[in-house]
Amino acid sequence: MSDTLTKLAAVLEERKQADPDSSYVAKLYSKGLDAILKKIGEEATETVMAAKDGEKDKIIYEMADLWFHSMVLLSQQGLSPQDVLDELERRFGLSGLEEKASRSD
Repeated sequence: MSDTLTKLAAVLEERKQADPDSSYVAKLYSKGLDAILKKIGEEATETVMAAKDGEKDKIIYEMADLWFHSMVLLSQQGLSPQDVLDELERRFGLSGLEEKASRSD
């Protein structure tokens, strides 16, 4: 896993114990799951808009925000970036059609 993701995951875990007035992430955690999900939705929309505009710098900026808030969600749920990387590794070598067919929807 990327050293950056590892360091960020550690900081996000620390923020779970922080005073909500001391940190943006601690405040987000204190607001609960719905606030985190709302933020992810906002960031996803901004990422889509940046991609539609075709501005590479904006895409990177908005994608960083989306990844960051997705990592907040992972941490809030007791998961880690490594869990997602493990799932991606599991899928490696499968066609997208095979992977989708294997889901129990």
